[in-house]
Amino acid sequence: MPKPRTIQAVTFDVGGTLIKPWPSVGQVYAEVAAKNGEGEISPALLDERFAAAWLGLEHFHHGRDEWSALVDRVFEGLTGQPPSASFFPELFERFGNPEVWQIFDDVKPAIDALASLGVNLGVISNWDDRLKPLLERLGLRKYFETVVVSCEIGFSKPSPVIFEHAARKLGLAPEFILHVGDNPHDDLGGAESAGFQARLIGRGSGAAGPGRIGSLLELERLVQQS
Repeated sequence: MPKPRTIQAVTFDVGGTLIKPWPSVGQVYAEVAAKNGEGEISPALLDERFAAAWLGLEHFHHGRDEWSALVDRVFEGLTGQPPSASFFPELFERFGNPEVWQIFDDVKPAIDALASLGVNLGVISNWDDRLKPLLERLGLRKYFETVVVSCEIGFSKPSPVIFEHAARKLGLAPEFILHVGDNPHDDLGGAESAGFQARLIGRGSGAAGPGRIGSLLELERLVQQS
């Protein structure tokens, strides 16, 4: 009998791995702010502020109140009143809609290739309760046997708990699961600490290096060679 593959399932991070904000976080923020009477604010400035605020986060659990505080920091000094007192609810709702997200070009071809090999697929994501409906509306939910979201588990990546939960849902030992994500700490480090195999996706620049792939299309070869 042929030897079983060492990769029997692949799990994916979502933001930055399967989808990205479209046209950008700053563009959406600027549009909603302008619609609510806050004038023209530079999307590039908002993108820069969001990136800085995001990098400075610690122990972020993706709760609505946490998002509200983060958005307030991004807009600090730029609006008459903080978004939490005005347009944050509209902004929060917008990011639950598929039109402000774009699926990376390599996602569906890679998923189709993995499915043709009989590989089980799953999602492990630090997100809130908007994720599952969003994946459904983007047409992605149907591809995944299980979707494990931090807000439901009570633990966020890189905690091994969220990975262990996914392994149980998939019915596989961690060493037979390959996790793919874009965050070295949360995805690569978290998965490996839980006994998963792991790869870091770095499309375009930054793709080279151990444990890294430049496209999700490389996963088919990794599975075949496992």
